[in-house]
Amino acid sequence: MRLKVKVLATETGGKLIVTLSKEDAEELGVKSGGRVKIKFNNNELTAVADVVTHTVRSGLIGMFDEVQQNLKVNDGDIVEVEAASFPKSLSYIRSKLNRRPLTYDEIYQIVKDVIDGNLSESEIATFITALETIGLDLEETYNLTVAMVNTGGQLKFDKQFVVDKHSIGGVPGDKTSLILVPIVAAGGLTIPKSSSRAITSASGTADRAEALMPVDLDLNEMQRVVNETNGCLVWGGALHLAPADDIFVQIEYPLQIDPLMLPSIMSKKRAVGSKFLIIDLPTGRGSKMKTIGNAELVAKDFIELGRRLGIQTQCAITYGEQPLGNSIGPNLEAKETLEVLMNKKSSPDLIDKVTHLAGMLFEMTGKNHGRNLALEILKNGKAEKKMREIIYQQGGDSEVKPEDLKIGEYGLEIKAEHDGLVLWIDNNLMVEIARAAGSPKDKEAGIVLHKKVGHIVKKGEPLFTIYATKTSKLKDAEKILETNPIGVGDRHEMLIGSVKETPKGKRAFILER
Repeated sequence: MRLKVKVLATETGGKLIVTLSKEDAEELGVKSGGRVKIKFNNNELTAVADVVTHTVRSGLIGMFDEVQQNLKVNDGDIVEVEAASFPKSLSYIRSKLNRRPLTYDEIYQIVKDVIDGNLSESEIATFITALETIGLDLEETYNLTVAMVNTGGQLKFDKQFVVDKHSIGGVPGDKTSLILVPIVAAGGLTIPKSSSRAITSASGTADRAEALMPVDLDLNEMQRVVNETNGCLVWGGALHLAPADDIFVQIEYPLQIDPLMLPSIMSKKRAVGSKFLIIDLPTGRGSKMKTIGNAELVAKDFIELGRRLGIQTQCAITYGEQPLGNSIGPNLEAKETLEVLMNKKSSPDLIDKVTHLAGMLFEMTGKNHGRNLALEILKNGKAEKKMREIIYQQGGDSEVKPEDLKIGEYGLEIKAEHDGLVLWIDNNLMVEIARAAGSPKDKEAGIVLHKKVGHIVKKGEPLFTIYATKTSKLKDAEKILETNPIGVGDRHEMLIGSVKETPKGKRAFILER
């Protein structure tokens, strides 16, 4: 059937979708959600058809931006349209629903069809739900990891020691990577660090780094920066490393499930050529890993998957029951990072975590007394110098000072209602407050903690301050304070709280890459 193109001038987020009139769809024998093959000159693709009654009349085919750009058509061009069969990958998804393990070829086809836009959102959701409910054995996890690598970009560095570090997330204010990368790079190791923006958190590593320098580099730019400095801090979304993961995350987030954590993380490490890897597993209340036992089981899977991929992997089970350092929010965290690198501020928990993880990487690559070496590089200024080299090579201001980073002009100081000891901090509530204040979209918004677990406080002393650029955002954050995010009590106080009616709180879902 020959149809005239009607350009809809609308994006679909990478999906290949066209619209047909009810009459034309019936003539083609296609129902809504079915596939059509479209040909124009020497270009051809398969797209999902949406059947509409008003938007497109008979004789026209409505094209969203992704289809129009792939086919290189303009408004009014004539294209050939015919019914297309459903992709083979759908039969493989049905096999998984029937609890049959999938082969590499089957998994590769599913991943390729996801990237090519041959699967609808509901079909991808079915696949992800099957993985969540039925599970992946280690062979399938390995095959999915390799398939995700082979369908995206890859980097190769002519370096002996290519290392990386990744956290599974869950701890607010975790600016570890911004300090670890320059320490490790200054210590002679190569660390091509790609990170995500915030998904459910108040700030992702890419958001923090972007407060200091551009992070949306492509693969060639990333390679150049690493060759010049031994390290980088870039946003993974611009690199097309394991691009299927970005699509999977869009489905996982509203479903609040995360069955792809291992292949998602490990595919990106394999894609940049990492040979030595530390996985940070923050553990405790308010983090993704609730118990040490649970963290150890996940660590076992990471280590075995790393072995199969040729990546020497170790896991660090870290304390995750309170924010790391004293700041939450992109600019605030970047400011604290600079202060630590410049030895202007002591953030004991942050420095302890960074130097332990960097030390593990040093020792994995044959350097003795790894943590002491990391501390020395931090204290003698080499880490700061290296960070400024990275900032310069990525297009930022290498002379940036902590005070140059703007903070929201409106603040709300929360004070202790009585004397006592800080017994606990609710990570999830802290994230909710920071996001309500505008973080991470508004880089100037966030929270500064004045007290942390174990600190003694007096009535009226400030516990934390919320910052925002709009009074309306500050009021949104204040509404959440009906539930106290910081518990202050007696050292031996056993009662944390009481529940007298059905709790209104929702289960926190942590999804970070």
